[in-house]
Amino acid sequence: MTHEFSGDERAAVYRAIEERRDVRAFRTDPLPDAALQRILDAAHHAPSVGFMQPWNFIVVREPATKARVQAVFARENAHAAGRFEGERAELYRSLKLEGIMEAPVNLCVTCDRTRSGPNVLGRNTIIDTDLYSTCCAIQNLWLAARVEGVGVGWVSILRNEDLREIFGIPGHVMPVAYLCIGYPREFLDEPELQRRGWAERVPLETLVYDERWGAA
Repeated sequence: MTHEFSGDERAAVYRAIEERRDVRAFRTDPLPDAALQRILDAAHHAPSVGFMQPWNFIVVREPATKARVQAVFARENAHAAGRFEGERAELYRSLKLEGIMEAPVNLCVTCDRTRSGPNVLGRNTIIDTDLYSTCCAIQNLWLAARVEGVGVGWVSILRNEDLREIFGIPGHVMPVAYLCIGYPREFLDEPELQRRGWAERVPLETLVYDERWGAA
């Protein structure tokens, strides 16, 4: 018995990985509840150390709530822009880095650092595996969304303290990601930051070592 996927199935998985994009511009079409449920279910099937499943998902649709988050972004983005000078600063200010108000759904993904108690299998040595597990859920969500033709944009220019206040998140729970979700205006052929000249993908061969650090 083989556990390999068929050729077409493998191609679809790799295509989803290759064509996943950080989306900032969304259409006004609503996101069907059934599609959102499938995407969240994919996130919930992510691997987690000790099967702790530390994630929660706060679904945000109210414009007033989005506006509070967008105001935090605007403030923090202004601070971030001040870190760059010259052409780099001009390019930074021209980038669209969020779609909070446009996206029909926003999602705050959190990590409950007390989930499953103080002694989680596999977590005693590396305590942050709960955060790593939550990031696996986000990646699952992103790939499932791409399969559905749905775009996801991670808004990282926010402060966790503000998200705690806006959403009433308790102290033992950490906000990990704030995502904008909806049908994109387009899926770009390449990452936007690469297309705009901000950065380029690092060649894989420069990142892979043999047996020990730095050994080609």
